[in-house]
Amino acid sequence: MAEDEGRQSAGGAGSGDDGGKSGRPQVARGPGLRLGRPFGIPLYVSPSWFVVAAFITVLLAPQAGDASDPTNDFGNELGGWRYVLSLAYAVFLYASVVVHELAHSALAKRLGLPVRRIVIHFLGGVSEIEKESDTPGKAFWIAFAGPLTSAALAGIGFAIYQVIPHDDTVSLGQKVAATLIFGFWASNLLVALFNLLPGLPLDGGQMLRAAVWKASGKPMTGTLAAAWAGRVLAIAVFVVMNLIYVRDGNIQPFGLGLAVFMAMFIWFGATQALVVAKLRERIPGLSARRMTRRAISVEARTPLAEALRRAHEVNARGIVLVDGNERPTGLVNEAQVIATPEQRRPWIEAGDVARPLDPNLIVAADLTGEELLDVLRANPAPEYLVVEPTGEIVGVLAASDVQAAFLGKPPSPPSPPAQRRMPV
Repeated sequence: MAEDEGRQSAGGAGSGDDGGKSGRPQVARGPGLRLGRPFGIPLYVSPSWFVVAAFITVLLAPQAGDASDPTNDFGNELGGWRYVLSLAYAVFLYASVVVHELAHSALAKRLGLPVRRIVIHFLGGVSEIEKESDTPGKAFWIAFAGPLTSAALAGIGFAIYQVIPHDDTVSLGQKVAATLIFGFWASNLLVALFNLLPGLPLDGGQMLRAAVWKASGKPMTGTLAAAWAGRVLAIAVFVVMNLIYVRDGNIQPFGLGLAVFMAMFIWFGATQALVVAKLRERIPGLSARRMTRRAISVEARTPLAEALRRAHEVNARGIVLVDGNERPTGLVNEAQVIATPEQRRPWIEAGDVARPLDPNLIVAADLTGEELLDVLRANPAPEYLVVEPTGEIVGVLAASDVQAAFLGKPPSPPSPPAQRRMPV
């Protein structure tokens, strides 16, 4: 249930391509059922939650007792309502997870970090924080906010449980209320303690990362330490849970399956944290100028075959549309060019495979790192026009080239000198 910093990276730059016709980025669909925008943060419930809610309902219903057993008063009184009680517990449990994730996200927003959304799923929940904290102190407190909130909820639930009647003499309604409150404070305590375990991807791992980052001065060192701690923790969880669920040579299938599941969750989460950290190390090296493709300028009515011929002559990989006054008006879409059969290219105009040049698709050549990614994320498109501060056109920046550089693939050829001054 740890926060997910930097989840949206360079890969988001090329989304929303509508074939180059409308010039408007398409809005990505949410990951599930949207519940609202608490603190201005979109909150979604993944379809997988409904599966696990049904699983919890079926699994916990028998814990209320066998209604056919005459000695079990509570189970006898509940009957089939045991399943309603179990479903209510599942809802209460995930409501607690929502509050846990809201604590992460609300503090992150207060500290100036953008939060894309919160998603509740079968594993719990995730806060998609789009930027990494710039100080270890921020990272620590954002991570600690979740377990602290869960512990506070557990304390409140425990206090309420102590003051309400919950012995065998109370009414059925009071027993149901007491059962739910007991489950509420116990589950919140479990969530708080589990998330404090010192290994990624848990909150305790984020706190360990922040502490090592503070001590070493290097965020990557903190990530490495916390990720390897997470892998050791995964093995420890598997061993300890097997000791709990395997007794006297008798294997409890559910317990064994849960042990495998939890260990895999922690192991793969720690591994993913390593991968993301290594990717994020490349962000400062991203440069609009260095990744820009050389481009030529043609009018929209130029036959596509002729435009491609001119580009090939000067080894250009981008085509900018200009009007009669040499003002840029559009960018030829590479994907549409590739999709156009070669025999049709002499009969198709360059403007037919271009998208209008929206002002948001003009990128300053000096943009680098996070600033560059922020611009591309805010305006998803397959190509951008790159210009100097003086207005000169440098060339075309392809989102695919940004993603390739982010993933460590060979960079595009270096950009040439500015080719043309943009008319004002």
